[in-house]
Amino acid sequence: MATATREHSATEAIERFRRDLDAVVPPDTNIGIAVSGGPDSLALLLLAAEARPLQVEAATVDHALRPESRAEAEMVAQLCERIGVAHAILTADWERKPVTGIQERSRLMRYRLLRDWAKERGLTALATAHHVDDQAETLLMRLARGAGVRGLAGMRPVGRGTADAISIIRPLLGWRHSELEAVCASAGVVPVQDPSNEDEQFERVRVRKALADADWIDPAAIAASAGHLADAEGALQWATTLEWQRAVRHGEGQIVYTPADTPREIRRRIIRRAVLALATEGAGADLRGRELDQILAALRTGRRATLRGVLCIGGPEWRFTRAPERAARG
Repeated sequence: MATATREHSATEAIERFRRDLDAVVPPDTNIGIAVSGGPDSLALLLLAAEARPLQVEAATVDHALRPESRAEAEMVAQLCERIGVAHAILTADWERKPVTGIQERSRLMRYRLLRDWAKERGLTALATAHHVDDQAETLLMRLARGAGVRGLAGMRPVGRGTADAISIIRPLLGWRHSELEAVCASAGVVPVQDPSNEDEQFERVRVRKALADADWIDPAAIAASAGHLADAEGALQWATTLEWQRAVRHGEGQIVYTPADTPREIRRRIIRRAVLALATEGAGADLRGRELDQILAALRTGRRATLRGVLCIGGPEWRFTRAPERAARG
């Protein structure tokens, strides 16, 4: 009886996951899975292998920052061989191993290696195991930094594609961490325990423990709020596009915007779009909120300011042009 119950529960989980996966990527798409060896990514691997047999490949990044990392990657490789999923171990090629900003630098390294791997394998979708609890942590971390709607919208089920047309998909954003642990337990798979997940020098670990200690906070409700904010962000993007079409002229190396009585947030977004379109500095990095606020204040009072090599001139019309070389360097 217990065995039948477990089988029924596993079947339900697979069907639930199949619906979630189909919602973010077409059923005929081959997908790559990023698998660290922890319970979340192992559950993602197990569910995807059942939901889309022969359409899944997996990769594990060995960051080469802990002595155990190679053995953990090889454990994932063995599991993949057992369930019939192609697997690759991607080893970090550090010029110099990080001693500060470890999590952020590791994340950048991980995504670079995974995107290169996906491109080489001809995959257009890369699935990660972010879930409800991750989403709640992300929103609280960004809230503590004073993020706007765009930041508080959190992680989307489908991330923006890159120049390589590889989309990041997150089919588990409706799942709790405890549910993913149960998937692993049901399959008899023992996940890796990464000690960094207990190290309170990392902000995410501190937020995770604070959430666990605050029984009056519901991570699922916080994640739902992130979803509502994502809808609001979509509406703001739509409104910004309409405003751009209505009030922006561009040509001959300049962009001209007539702001009229447009709401402040839409103005900030027009500035961002104009500056990024003309930027000669910053290597394509997005603009910070305080940078946009400073430029907005200057333009509203008819002053000039330079940002990312773009000269911004206020007045009844706001003009954006590439700054002369000397001004751009200054």
